[in-house]
Amino acid sequence: MITFLVSIALLIVGYFTYGKYVEKVFGVKETRPTPAYTHNDGVDYLPMETPRNSLIQLLNIAGVGPIFGPILGALYGPVAFLWIVFGCIFAGAVHDYLTGMISIRNRGAHLPELAGKFLGKAMKHIVNVFAILLLLLTGTVFVSAPADLLYDLMGGWATLGIITAAIFIYYILATLLPIDQIIGRFYPVFGALLLISAIGVGGSLVVTGAPIPELTFTNMHPDGAPIFPLLFLTISCGALSGFHATQTPIISRTANNERAGRKIFYGMMIAEGVIAMIWAAAAMSLFHGTDLQTLLAQGGPAAAVSEISKLSLGAIGGTLAVIGVIILPITSGDTAFRSTRMIIADYLNFNQVKLKNRLMIALPIFAISFFLTQIDFNMLWRYFSWANQSTAMIALWVGAMYLFIAKKNYFIAMIPAIFITMATMTYILNAQIGFNLPMNISYIGGTAITILIIVAFYRKAGKSRQENLPLEEELPDQISA
Repeated sequence: MITFLVSIALLIVGYFTYGKYVEKVFGVKETRPTPAYTHNDGVDYLPMETPRNSLIQLLNIAGVGPIFGPILGALYGPVAFLWIVFGCIFAGAVHDYLTGMISIRNRGAHLPELAGKFLGKAMKHIVNVFAILLLLLTGTVFVSAPADLLYDLMGGWATLGIITAAIFIYYILATLLPIDQIIGRFYPVFGALLLISAIGVGGSLVVTGAPIPELTFTNMHPDGAPIFPLLFLTISCGALSGFHATQTPIISRTANNERAGRKIFYGMMIAEGVIAMIWAAAAMSLFHGTDLQTLLAQGGPAAAVSEISKLSLGAIGGTLAVIGVIILPITSGDTAFRSTRMIIADYLNFNQVKLKNRLMIALPIFAISFFLTQIDFNMLWRYFSWANQSTAMIALWVGAMYLFIAKKNYFIAMIPAIFITMATMTYILNAQIGFNLPMNISYIGGTAITILIIVAFYRKAGKSRQENLPLEEELPDQISA
């Protein structure tokens, strides 16, 4: 219990200390108008207040990641707490803050455009493919996962097909309509349910004195799976996730002041870290490693969520908690599809003010997603963790490049970028879905690739600084917030 409580405290302290330092390094400009004002189109660009932006951001980035990932990571034992705490403070929250703030400075641009500007034009095309694939997979799974959970919860009251169709209809509306009409209106309610479920489970752990194991560096995974690199890909949301880099530009286009960036981007990542800590602790306290592995084998993370909720909160409270968990994938699925539309529109330079223009991009997206729900694409989904953390790697390198060119402390982004680069490269070299090399060879290969990327970074950074690459969009003098 001490490790759990200290970890929660460290996350909160991290927001007020390291988060403030990161904000100082970046250097906010309170008088600089944000894209919500300079590009206001009443659809994707429009100013909203900070509390609403914060809740939308939390629900955008959360998904089932900060629940399912930590439950799977709990198999490793309390060492998982370290990654959630330090990963969140020094990697994930920095990743989200820099991605969001650099986007604000550049017309609310998405990651592919930022990668093209700061890492080279070729990276724009590479990251565009990465981001769209990641979002399509995420959106499609976030149709299937909540549909299955709702079907079980409703006891067959409605068919799975009807539930799936209803979720698709909601996603289409949330993707097409102005952001303040659906997402901005319903997310405060959804956010309240999410927080109630997390607080309920966490409060139950404390009140009942749940036997949460104390910190140990021992690998407790029943299969002996190596901590590095697997733990750092198993627990992504809640510590560090590239999916967040696809979501932050949504709020970069609605933030009404740069000063709100720390609350919206850094702060909501810390909140997600707290949620991840609660579910990881619950899984460790209620199930031993082998018991948890058996439960996961029988019903996956969703079964563990249901069991944890009912054991912690009883039948009624557990049902409410499960409803809160169902909301998570739905509130990330809708913005996954919305982000896909926005990224493709930006890539094609296709104005999205008119509804017919949004339909021209959105309808093919949903057609592909519907097709994916009809086939077994488990093999594709097995690449999700790697693609997700590879996207985080790219976003952190973008942040490091921005700060290097600005002659600021770029190590706050570069150090976590190096770490996750090493993890993702080692993983893909060793994994069966990758090159299936022995682990010792994968370590060497991962190190070599990481060194090459560092060298390439410094060569590109030096050239960009000499060429005086503009860091932000120039604004007309007459525009003001």
